Amino acid sequence: MTEPSAIWICFAVKEEAKYFQKVVAGRGQVQVLVTGMGRHNAEKSLTTALQKNLPPRLVITSGFAGGLSPVLARNTVVFAADDNPGLQALLKATGARSVQFHCAERVVATTSQKRDLWASTGCEAVEMESQPIRSLCNQHRIPAVTVRIILDTAGEDLPLDFNLVMDSAQRIDSLKLARLLIRSPWKIASLLRLQRHSAEAAQLLGEALKHLVADLNSGVERQN
Repeated sequence: MTEPSAIWICFAVKEEAKYFQKVVAGRGQVQVLVTGMGRHNAEKSLTTALQKNLPPRLVITSGFAGGLSPVLARNTVVFAADDNPGLQALLKATGARSVQFHCAERVVATTSQKRDLWASTGCEAVEMESQPIRSLCNQHRIPAVTVRIILDTAGEDLPLDFNLVMDSAQRIDSLKLARLLIRSPWKIASLLRLQRHSAEAAQLLGEALKHLVADLNSGVERQN
């Protein structure tokens, strides 16, 4: 059972969480939850965690995001902390930028899809889990904030349409991926480059989260 004062940080996949998990290992005030990709997995995972544990004092939904606004460069840390000026100030102090997120049902893979979403929603960044997580937190009266990092910019296509290699539970199907790469071996170099960018982004995001959590915990200590 987690501590009632714990901060929960939700990531969709282990690649997003890997670096941060190293820097917070053994700290009881922080719990990392890897939910799986997409709305259904995020909601199901958080619901189960809330049923099994004392509620946290804050939930941070985190991980990678795609840029919809052309001004967002790769590795820009972005956030949404509606109606929480204290958290907004702490996040801005880390260098993070306030944006509006669009929560997509599927991976947004191409520049044309991003351009259309930016025009239709006005949102600057896209991801797949934060809306259901924050809605569930709102139902339980748990403060929640989104903190993510831009992995692919508005002007970049992903190296492949990951929706084509997922199973029905929105997990990467290794057999589907292997078949696609056999048919399109030239995509391997781009995938390896994305893997390197992902590792770099995970480290930068982890550092930003580490500083945010330290500031939040020091604030609690000053109150006590």
